[in-house]
Amino acid sequence: QVQLRESGGGSVQAGGSLRLSCEFSEATWNKYCMAWFRQAPGKDREGVAFLLPGSGTTYYTDSVQGRFALSQEKTKTALYLQMNTLKPEDTGTYYCAAISRLRCTSRKVNEYTDWGQGTQVTVSS
Repeated sequence: QVQLRESGGGSVQAGGSLRLSCEFSEATWNKYCMAWFRQAPGKDREGVAFLLPGSGTTYYTDSVQGRFALSQEKTKTALYLQMNTLKPEDTGTYYCAAISRLRCTSRKVNEYTDWGQGTQVTVSS
């Protein structure tokens, strides 16, 4: 069973920064691709940032491009999402998710098979 543990959420004012962490085992990293999703109150869950292993290629949804950045622990047991210049519309529950390496390029919520418990991010204006 894949275990993903998020941390790092909190409350900040607009313009502030947070760094989210997603921890997992090395075995998980070797079999899955990881991504970050978020869900705002009353809205559908959406993909935020995606990492392709090997190439290290990253993809960000347009609304966070230039403000959010993925990085990885050297031991490859954690994936970080650095969030800068936060806006009130970034408020939501952020989830780390995993998908089989056979489907790494997918950005569809319903194709990700394993999810963390989520961490809350609240940005006030």
